[in-house]
Amino acid sequence: MHMDNKRKMLTGNAAAAWGARLAEVDYIPTYPITPQTEIIEKLVHWINNGEMDAKFVALESEHSMITAAGAANVTGVRVFTATSSQGLMYGFEMLYTVAGWRAPFVMVNVSRGLSAPITLEPDHNDILATRDTGFLQIHCETCQEILDSILIAYKLAEDERVLLPVIVNMDGFYLSFTREPVEIPDINEVRRFLPAYDSRHAFFRANQPLSQGVAVLGGSVYTYFKYQMHLASRNGLSVYKETAKEFGELFGRFYGVVEEFMMDNAEYVLIMTNSFSTIGKAAVKKARAKGLRIGLLRIRVIRPFPETDIQEVLRGKKAVAVLDQNISVGKGGILFSEIAGCMYNERERPSLLSFIGGLGGKNVSPQEFEFIFENLQKADKTGATSAPCLLYTREEWHGMENLKKIAGRNP
Repeated sequence: MHMDNKRKMLTGNAAAAWGARLAEVDYIPTYPITPQTEIIEKLVHWINNGEMDAKFVALESEHSMITAAGAANVTGVRVFTATSSQGLMYGFEMLYTVAGWRAPFVMVNVSRGLSAPITLEPDHNDILATRDTGFLQIHCETCQEILDSILIAYKLAEDERVLLPVIVNMDGFYLSFTREPVEIPDINEVRRFLPAYDSRHAFFRANQPLSQGVAVLGGSVYTYFKYQMHLASRNGLSVYKETAKEFGELFGRFYGVVEEFMMDNAEYVLIMTNSFSTIGKAAVKKARAKGLRIGLLRIRVIRPFPETDIQEVLRGKKAVAVLDQNISVGKGGILFSEIAGCMYNERERPSLLSFIGGLGGKNVSPQEFEFIFENLQKADKTGATSAPCLLYTREEWHGMENLKKIAGRNP
């Protein structure tokens, strides 16, 4: 396979497929689910046309798919797979298992709200439900970032200091089916950055047998292996930074564990993740033009959680609003709790406000961003409450009331 650097209009799904192709994966176990299926269709097309040398297998479920991914990976082959929403939940048991095997493969999740009620549009409860499994997580804003993140993820996962699987996350529909210009790097440049998978990491080879603690008796042994996973995940922060620096020097695109947007002299901060960060940036630019000293902090790597980087950015700010596109039922925003936790012992911690929006793909309007910014300025003067505020417009409330009336009528 040979290609020159070129720009193409690609959907997020197609960009993910290109990431797997450029990584020269060996094995692709799959199960289709909307809005992920286009990734797999693209890969199958290339394999059938002889443009890609990989083994494709359609499994009977996501549970089997993730099992197969981990099992193949620990024999020494580079593995790629993808899923979404209910599919991720269907295979949830095996996420813990393959992470415990220390299987360093990459899986793309195309975020979609979880049922019930069922929806096809995105929020982040699916991906954030997996944050304790041992998988590392990279969250993407653009189609270019998806392709690049997959290449970074393989080098991160396969590093001997980490050896854990990685999920690269994108928003369904808003990014998975949105076409953007994407630079496809030359395969020879990719090989300089990401060499062939080093089979020394393989756990099960006939010519090199070894022991591994996949089944243990006793809590002390179990604790040892779990803590080793934790330390490996924490190693991922420094390994990620090394890897992203190398990627940036080679390809000219730099991705930190967090992204700072218009943070110079900012007094207030809006925290977001994934593709809705783009509309958040537009709102911040508009507010800046009106004289409000506000910036946006996008959390890109969510596992391992980059506490120190977040603390450094937020230190000395007046007030911070966390916009969660998720809801932990009975608690509130997931990322708000994690931000609050890492800022708790900071002497110069700002007031923290929690907002929940974008559930099920619901748009966050310019007026709702203005509402957030107004509350940030109030919090600076009067203090903040940790109670989450759901973003829901008056028009949406009236529309909901009308739907309830219609549903209540007899036929």
